Amino acid sequence: MSEIKSICVFCGSSAGSNEQYSLKARELGLLFVEKGITLVYGGSNVGLMREIADTMMAAGGKVIGVMPHNLIQLEVAHNGITEFRVVETMAERKAVMDELSDAFISMPGGIGTLDELFEVMSWNQLELITKPVALFNVLGYWDQLLAFLDHSVDQRFVKAEHRINLISENDEKILLEKVLNYKPVKVEGGKWIKELRENKF
Repeated sequence: MSEIKSICVFCGSSAGSNEQYSLKARELGLLFVEKGITLVYGGSNVGLMREIADTMMAAGGKVIGVMPHNLIQLEVAHNGITEFRVVETMAERKAVMDELSDAFISMPGGIGTLDELFEVMSWNQLELITKPVALFNVLGYWDQLLAFLDHSVDQRFVKAEHRINLISENDEKILLEKVLNYKPVKVEGGKWIKELRENKF
């Protein structure tokens, strides 16, 4: 794994129901600045997305936003960040965020956050990328998702190795340390595809 210089953060366009979500977004942003890590995110000026971006900009950090032009027209684009990439589609947005990022962290969020999270998890599973993917589990927000993934492993729809590779922590310092020191557990040479074909998963 090469040195991690930029991290994409997926998070809600809402601030959520508890101030702790915003507080933890700000603390993660300050930690990125301290470590010299560039934030890549969806480019919004609302919710947790704005909290982490504003915090980093105020502290002298580097922030790159990526947003389709149709969302910009809804006036949710952040015009006070270091760099802004305009794309045509949501699919292109995810591809550009992947290109710009060495790792991914999901903060609490809704359907869009889940979509982005599962896309990069799927890319890792298919070995299209080999990058850390982590959940910032503020207030246990991701507990039920983690339980569901464990259930999926038990029911043999998800390989244990792919589940193990998903990092989850509720402390931003421990979370970032695990991301920076990530070494993926790999399924040997496409073995899981062979097992699927032979119904041995």
